[in-house]
Amino acid sequence: MKKLIAVSAVILALSSPIVVFATDHSGHTMEHKPASAHEEVVDGVKATFNVQTMADAMKAMGMDMPNDVKETHHISVTFKDAGSGKALTEGTVTVKVQNPDKTAQTKEFVGMHGHFGADFDFSKGGKYGIMCKFQLKDGKIRQAKFWYDVKGTK
Repeated sequence: MKKLIAVSAVILALSSPIVVFATDHSGHTMEHKPASAHEEVVDGVKATFNVQTMADAMKAMGMDMPNDVKETHHISVTFKDAGSGKALTEGTVTVKVQNPDKTAQTKEFVGMHGHFGADFDFSKGGKYGIMCKFQLKDGKIRQAKFWYDVKGTK
């Protein structure tokens, strides 16, 4: 039952493209920080992207992996003021992933655990193009993009 509630909550959160706040959920602990997949500074904002398997992401939150989840990877991004290092947690984030077969997946990111994130299907091996468009509290629209290589089915 807990799995059904967790999956339902994620689906509901992902279906609502509203301004979100990246907050700390004290009920869950993040035991493992994945290595950064990409980092860049865009107009004074340092964006740090992480990509991890869904199994690793769920384990890090102390949760079991539901059986019916089709997504294989969790992409997250944190934003910091490049000068002060202060976390920037308010805004909207949209990510488009270009799959190796040139199809695409686009999702609104949800604020969670001090970062913004969403789940994607990276079940095919190859290079995935990750393009992020974000608008933080200052109102500026910024973009970042990078390639992520998946070595086979996860």
